[in-house]
Amino acid sequence: MEPTVRTHPTRRLPTALVLTAALLATGCSEQSDDGREPAATESSGTPHGYVEGAREAAEEQSRLILGDPGTGASRVLDLVTGKVHESAPVTGADGLSTDGRFGFFHTDRGTHVVDGGAWTVDHGDHVHYYRAAIRHVGDLPGGRGAEIRSDAAVTAATDPEGRTTLYDRTALEKGEVGPARTLDGVHAGAVVPYEEHLVALAGDDESAEVAVYDRSGRRVASPDATCERPAGDAVTRRGVVLGCADGALLVSAEDGTFTAERIPYGQDVPEKERATAFRHRAGSDTLTAPAGERAVWVLDVTDRDWTRVRTTGPVLAANTAGEGSPLLVLESDGALHGYDIATGRHTARTEPLLSKTAKTPAGAAAPVVEVDRSRAYVNDRTGKRVYEIDYNDALRVARSFDLDIAPGLMAETGR
Repeated sequence: MEPTVRTHPTRRLPTALVLTAALLATGCSEQSDDGREPAATESSGTPHGYVEGAREAAEEQSRLILGDPGTGASRVLDLVTGKVHESAPVTGADGLSTDGRFGFFHTDRGTHVVDGGAWTVDHGDHVHYYRAAIRHVGDLPGGRGAEIRSDAAVTAATDPEGRTTLYDRTALEKGEVGPARTLDGVHAGAVVPYEEHLVALAGDDESAEVAVYDRSGRRVASPDATCERPAGDAVTRRGVVLGCADGALLVSAEDGTFTAERIPYGQDVPEKERATAFRHRAGSDTLTAPAGERAVWVLDVTDRDWTRVRTTGPVLAANTAGEGSPLLVLESDGALHGYDIATGRHTARTEPLLSKTAKTPAGAAAPVVEVDRSRAYVNDRTGKRVYEIDYNDALRVARSFDLDIAPGLMAETGR
């Protein structure tokens, strides 16, 4: 399927995209139009980083998993080639999340898993980038509203009642759900795989204590920390961030010992202005979260510091690449706005990206801002379009992709 791709020729495409496309065209066979990968070429030995059935690339292989909640149609947009791959419909989905490779469509029947066919493996001193076939894996049973968190070995699905089911992620990589087991206890919020363990908040929605389990489900550590009215979590290089009424808890591990450090707001924050849903670039230690109607929280995990940035209008979505990059805020005027995090100064604004109205229909998923190392992406449900933004060039619209579905759901993989 070929989308209409609109480019803005005042700037060249980023070198990484051009180089990656050239490498894919010359160094290995390109993925076919239906999303299938050709068979791997045999070699005399197994190279470092080899993954059966996947192709290694020189650059990040970003793809967008897209869903139309109205029709159930789903697509995968390959941001390297610009091609859109049609995938099987997922009816009744009202949410979409990702762990960097898999897309998790949330429905009233459970969670439908799609392998986006692109991912990154970070070994610390070097990184591997992979692309493989796009395929539907199956369903994780349960109702709507499950929180899904993964690492390289395990996927944890926590339902709204606090029960957690653990799945072998290597089975998902092979295209099957595989057997499951239940983690003992009731947990507030998601159970987060981290450092070959599972970090959780044991308790209820009013008060819970930090608990750490091994992969067999045995509780092995209980850092002396509680979290009042927990909501929101994120994994960073510094540890797991858990949102609490007075700020956040940072759970980290060193030499097998887990500790929890409180990062308070440093001021009284009304309940409606708390940070309860974090977004950030994968690998970044800078988190964002709405702070009421007209502000965004930015949490610098490295400096253990909160910053509240006031916006010019009501906030629909926010994100940042961190490390000196601007805060990106999609506001109710339909435009993407840039802010300097240190000063709060408004630095840039696009023309309206959302068609007709920025208001989201009742019950529909809000638009999102996805961010990777060089670009941001905004989904326009009404206009059936995705925008690619160069956030390092005054929020220039680098490309736009016209689609045949209304992409009310969007998540980026390959990171």
